[in-house]
Amino acid sequence: MLYGNVTYVPRSLYARREEMLLKHADLVAGNGGSVVSLNDILEASLTTQISGRPNWKRLDAHRYAENLKTVVIVNEGAGDAVALLGVIRLVWYLSQNHVLGKEQALKIVVDAGTGTTAIGLALGAICLGLPWEVHAVMLADNIEGYRRQEETLISEFQRCCAFPISELVSTKSSGRLVKWLDRSCPRKFGNVLAGEVNLCQQITQQTGVLVDPMYTLAGWELATQLCQQEGKGGVKVVMLHTGGTLAMFGLAQRVL
Repeated sequence: MLYGNVTYVPRSLYARREEMLLKHADLVAGNGGSVVSLNDILEASLTTQISGRPNWKRLDAHRYAENLKTVVIVNEGAGDAVALLGVIRLVWYLSQNHVLGKEQALKIVVDAGTGTTAIGLALGAICLGLPWEVHAVMLADNIEGYRRQEETLISEFQRCCAFPISELVSTKSSGRLVKWLDRSCPRKFGNVLAGEVNLCQQITQQTGVLVDPMYTLAGWELATQLCQQEGKGGVKVVMLHTGGTLAMFGLAQRVL
């Protein structure tokens, strides 16, 4: 957060972040308030559009009582099914002829915190029939955790949007959307190894691309590795720069 009150919590509490968010939301809402999730809002809105009748069964006590305070929970890393819509729209833009196009096979590389961006990219590629593979570097969990996240978001997306995405995924990708890969030097999430800040500085000076050691350096390293494997004339590799804002600005003064 750039502004506002920030409370630091111990790892033991942060490990149960869904419970933590819900408790904090209840505290903010107070006795007369209410708590609602983004997915509930999306599901109610889409049901209304499809049926033509307002579906306020879930939300009538939340959004439409003027005397109540409403608190909306946004999961960490935008880890909600509603966030997938924005990433799918990004895929649509990238597939335009003046950007990446629709015909060329590509390997899309992204660093994965919650994994939502990687899952959304893969969903978008499947929905639009693009010959793209999404490769994600696992930073905050193991492969079982990311696959569970994949299954959860697909299920929520299908429920909220009333779209048979599970069948499409099973048909076109053998049930797996993303190629989840370990970082070249695995470590506990948040740790920066010796020499990585200097490597970020070197990449920035040589290419003009600002990377941070926690997130985007991992994507850069995987993209470089895949390029070397493909060789000249192979499938093109595209790295999606996710920002890495939690670590980038503290690094910028030492990099530029």
